Amino acid sequence: MASTAAWAPREIKAAEGGGPEELLRRVDALEGGLTDALTREKALVFRGFGITPDTLDPVLDRLLPNRLAYVHGNSPRTKVGGNVYTSTEYPQEYTISMHNEMSYAHAWPARLAFFCQITPGGGGATPVLDAALWLRSLDAQVRDAFADGVRYVQNLHDGYGLGKSWQDTFETSDRGEVETFLKGAGAEWTWRRDGSLRVESLRPATTVHPVTGTEVWFNQADQWHPAGLGDDTAKELAQILSEDELPQSVTFADGSPIPAEYVLQIRDRGLEHAVDVDWRAGDLLLIDNLLLAHGRRPYTGDRRVLVAMSD
Repeated sequence: MASTAAWAPREIKAAEGGGPEELLRRVDALEGGLTDALTREKALVFRGFGITPDTLDPVLDRLLPNRLAYVHGNSPRTKVGGNVYTSTEYPQEYTISMHNEMSYAHAWPARLAFFCQITPGGGGATPVLDAALWLRSLDAQVRDAFADGVRYVQNLHDGYGLGKSWQDTFETSDRGEVETFLKGAGAEWTWRRDGSLRVESLRPATTVHPVTGTEVWFNQADQWHPAGLGDDTAKELAQILSEDELPQSVTFADGSPIPAEYVLQIRDRGLEHAVDVDWRAGDLLLIDNLLLAHGRRPYTGDRRVLVAMSD
């Protein structure tokens, strides 16, 4: 659905013949510097600078000074370089709903960079959404219901099963490293006889941007809830697993169920207010991960978008 929002990402276009070096010069020339510009604009789109996988690293080094590994990430991705990953590997005919990266975790990236390596055959935009607008768009009843936060549950298999393994999730096969991470994250966990790992994490539903003081919707309840998967997928999973056995699920903080109608409102209003960023090979999108949520529109043909993140 087309958005009526006045806000849109700031586009920075290359001069004729400009390359990655010009992009870096343009970044250095931003008023107040990159950090101030990104806080002010929420998102920057760089177009026409001829970025390729071979020239991507120096650009990311400037935009993301401390690239992070995708540890404790729940999305299926492939690592393709120095803390550079494929965007979520989800069937191309489906929409990926709006979310702030790793808002279910105890720590999350402050910035995300998306690089288009292969232009989509059709569709495939990355929608971005003002997370404060998302919060305001929800009915007061829904906002109030989430006041105490949410409880995320992960069932991570030991190499075979639905969803991700704990080894892929934490990028290690050392149980001690996993436990050290989870202890630091304030999570609860249980190792099971079959080698799988169950993790429960209590997190807030909103957060406040450290610079602007803006309160934003900041959780992934709709993506972790069966209702957010669509009726057919939810029914198929229900025939295989109980809700307590799903690879991932979510409840209110006290363990009570989140009504499906709340989940659908959150998902649908997020998509309704989003602004699409269309892709051509070489484009790069930089976003503030607290101020903006993001997703993916369905597409046809090929599409390859890489993502990296930093604190």
